[in-house]
Amino acid sequence: QVQLVESGGGLVQAGGSLRLSCAAAGLTRSIYVMGWFRQAPGKEREFVAGVTWDGGKTSYADSVKGRFTVSRDNAKNTMYLQVNSLKPEDTAVYYCAMSRRIADIPVGAREYAYWGPGTQVTVSS
Repeated sequence: QVQLVESGGGLVQAGGSLRLSCAAAGLTRSIYVMGWFRQAPGKEREFVAGVTWDGGKTSYADSVKGRFTVSRDNAKNTMYLQVNSLKPEDTAVYYCAMSRRIADIPVGAREYAYWGPGTQVTVSS
């Protein structure tokens, strides 16, 4: 059974940075696409970023391009999301997820089979 756990969230001022981590357990192979989603109060869960198993391909939502960077370290079974230049509208619960896809990075939440419990990111103005 795959288990994902996020960490690194917190309260930060606008313009600040955080590094979110997603530790995976129960993996037999690290070949699947992983992604980050977020959900703000009263809004739907939205795709933030995704990465293929080797880190060779990444994808970002337009709202975070140039500010967020996704990466993964398969030796540590960990995925990261470096979030810079944070804005109040980035406030949300951030979730990591694992897809059953290998080559392409889906943006729909339904394409992801495993989810972590989430970590709160709050950006004050």
